[in-house]
Amino acid sequence: MKVTERWHSERMGRDISLVRWGHYGVPVLLFPTAGGDAEEVERHRLVGTLQPMIEAGRIKVYSCDSAAGQALQRNEGSPEHRMWLFNQYHQAIAEEVVPAIHADSSPQAVVVAGASVGAFNSYAMICRYPHLFAAAVCMSGTFHVEKFIGGETTEDWFYSSPLQFLPGLEGPALEMLRRRYVVLASGSGRWEDVGESWAAADALGRKGVPNRVDDWGDRYDHDWPTWWEMLPLYLDDLVP
Repeated sequence: MKVTERWHSERMGRDISLVRWGHYGVPVLLFPTAGGDAEEVERHRLVGTLQPMIEAGRIKVYSCDSAAGQALQRNEGSPEHRMWLFNQYHQAIAEEVVPAIHADSSPQAVVVAGASVGAFNSYAMICRYPHLFAAAVCMSGTFHVEKFIGGETTEDWFYSSPLQFLPGLEGPALEMLRRRYVVLASGSGRWEDVGESWAAADALGRKGVPNRVDDWGDRYDHDWPTWWEMLPLYLDDLVP
């Protein structure tokens, strides 16, 4: 069962799509890779690997356009504009996409997952909005995204990147984040850099946030077949 919604996001000044597969279960929001749209995870058969869990009613899978990543891939505007857009994108997920998911399912915490820049977005969302997300599965993560954006770090980027804001995070938000769980999985084959996952884990660990790094070894590349194996395994552990 596939349903598509599309609306104009005033925050970002562009349209965004949200696609859902399934009829019942824990909501799982999948972020595309850098330039992907909401249906990328279906075209590349990642949704298909989750079909047994979808059909069993354990999960409802959602995905939305990677609006900021698409701008990054197109080299849209200035570096400052692209950093601004990442901040606006994360706000749109929290204030527009998650409410749409809650309206379609129930007001429960969402599991978030993604690969590459999608892993960065998953990591950022659970760290920024731990009241909205129960767990994150970050596969083959690229967490120093600013190196692809260029320019000097802005205030928008500070709030977009957990590697920037986590060291100073305190209070109720940190206490809630400490009740969440982050999986950082990576291969060490072609185009992979497991050091990115270790850096993300270190930032979490220094704040007492439960996490784990899994290095799947050099047979696993930065590519869809790796994520086909990873995601069903982790979701099976995380979802009742």
